[in-house]
Amino acid sequence: MASAAAAPLLLASTSPRRREILERLRIPFEVVAPRYEETEEDPVAHALGKARSVLAEADGRPVLGCDTEVVCNGRVYGKPAGPEEAEEMLESLAGRTHEVVSGLALITPAWEEVHREVTHVSFRELTPRDTAWYVASGEWEGRAGGYAIQGQGAALVERIEGDYLNVVGLPVALLVRLLVERFPGTYGFG
Repeated sequence: MASAAAAPLLLASTSPRRREILERLRIPFEVVAPRYEETEEDPVAHALGKARSVLAEADGRPVLGCDTEVVCNGRVYGKPAGPEEAEEMLESLAGRTHEVVSGLALITPAWEEVHREVTHVSFRELTPRDTAWYVASGEWEGRAGGYAIQGQGAALVERIEGDYLNVVGLPVALLVRLLVERFPGTYGFG
């Protein structure tokens, strides 16, 4: 359990999944919507940009920024604009292994920890019926790569190598390691 004296992290993200993960870990945090415009396809740059955009409001507390992308054979899969794009993404990921790449930035006015985490996800072969079923679920909406591994999207996955929660939206093993190194015992770890 986190120390009562631990100042809450500032989470520079409005992602409900990131909030859920931090709540499950009992890491105290407050959400501040980042004021950062994503102009390139680099989740590390996005994570750092998001964190820096709210640092002035942190009052010395650590700021956590994160961004996640799905990459397969050099193609970056963002959030599908509609059901047709979601179906096309799922069909192109079927039977293949892709990377879920997250940038994570944990910063204060005195230092910046900026990292990249990669998890490999292999989809099983999918039939047109499989993709139609998943697209009809609507779960793909707002999800990079057009799927949510923590929900019905688990049925699409054959194997993962790496941090499962990275695929959900926050590389927890990396975050906990950084909290232990930078704040031993403060957030309930180390």
